[in-house]
Amino acid sequence: MTATIKPTSGNPTMSRTEWLLVVTLSVLWGGSFFFVGVVVKEIPPLTVVLCRIGLAAVTLLLVVRVSRGAMPADPRLWITFALMGFVNALLPHSLIVWGQRHIDSGLASILVSTTPLFTVVLASLLTREEHLTITRIIGVLMGLAGVVVLIGPAALRGLGSHGLGQLAVLGGALSYAAAGIYGRRLKHLPAVVSAAGTSTCTALLLLPITFLWDRPWTLRPSLVAVGAMLGLGLLSTALGYLIFFRILSSAGATNVMLVNFLVPISSVLLGTLILGERPPFAVFAGMGAIFLGLITIDGRVWSRARRRLGHAEATAGSGSGS
Repeated sequence: MTATIKPTSGNPTMSRTEWLLVVTLSVLWGGSFFFVGVVVKEIPPLTVVLCRIGLAAVTLLLVVRVSRGAMPADPRLWITFALMGFVNALLPHSLIVWGQRHIDSGLASILVSTTPLFTVVLASLLTREEHLTITRIIGVLMGLAGVVVLIGPAALRGLGSHGLGQLAVLGGALSYAAAGIYGRRLKHLPAVVSAAGTSTCTALLLLPITFLWDRPWTLRPSLVAVGAMLGLGLLSTALGYLIFFRILSSAGATNVMLVNFLVPISSVLLGTLILGERPPFAVFAGMGAIFLGLITIDGRVWSRARRRLGHAEATAGSGSGS
């Protein structure tokens, strides 16, 4: 029998399998910041996004075909795919890739980890299942305080490329949050079908823009950049999409965004060890505040602590009365 953890604040129950998928997804998405940090030095942002999504689309369509599935024929579903592709891929990927031209991959991943903060607020406003409780409000405020620490007071005196890069990545996080909620419209479909339809629509939307703006046929990327692009498209995007839609369909928008607890850890480690990035102390202080806010929003840690404290007090009380 599968053991489950019952979260507070009305979140759906998460099984062990779903937690394992969350951890796996965090590694894949954490690696995406590393891959982008490599390719963005040689390839323009729109081309990066097109190659990333295009590789994912082809791979996922092949998976549908091999598994003897079928893509839906309903045009309304394809409109939903296109809108989901815009808010979950085209817009956030473009903002994040552009932002990473001006900030380190580790900082970008930490800023994207604010996605659950935006998800909690949007879910409380746009859905009936998830409500904005006092605990969640406190968690959101903690997380926003962490963002302020990350960006720093210098950003208030004028936005240079560094500050604009951070705001672009935060815009990507907000777009991911909206996608997590809007994506519930696809929960009745197999994960691979949702992922294939979304990525295909995104690639088709990007194709004419990228060819007119970036002229990708003129690029001569190195083998390292090509390898990083393959990892970005096949692992972080194609496989990541499959896992994302699988968790979203069974555990809900807020739970799928818990992946952001772990993404910055792998991203910062990869950026430090391989790309030679050296994040300042403010980055870790801001990350700590964001994590504390996410833990407060989730409620599981505090709920367990209260149960253990209550059990300890009950045990002590029964012992003293005997």
